[in-house]
Amino acid sequence: MKTVLTACSFLLLISLFSACKNNDASVVKIFVRSASNQLLDGAQVVIVGDVNSNPPTMAYVDTVFTNSSGFALFNMDSFFSQAGESNSTGYFDVIVKKNGAQGFEYTRARAHITTVETVYLN
Repeated sequence: MKTVLTACSFLLLISLFSACKNNDASVVKIFVRSASNQLLDGAQVVIVGDVNSNPPTMAYVDTVFTNSSGFALFNMDSFFSQAGESNSTGYFDVIVKKNGAQGFEYTRARAHITTVETVYLN
């Protein structure tokens, strides 16, 4: 009986410690739509850290092209690992270009959260 209780206690402690760490990815997902509301593939999407935000976001730039489903996916785990544990939020300008058309947006990314924005091209 004592062995069973010890094993159960050990399993309970392991499950509690593993539940404390958040392993979800930090992702920014940008959908790009035309003026007629069509999803666009092959659009260039650039995110730029807003160093003038409050709280300030560290300098960061990344570029991705939209896929055949019309969205660009940015993995922000490297940004948040460099920013440190005390900085769990970042503010970014989003710039989208395709065939001479442009679109702009502003977004907030959070650690271990998927942020979704839609940018419409003019």
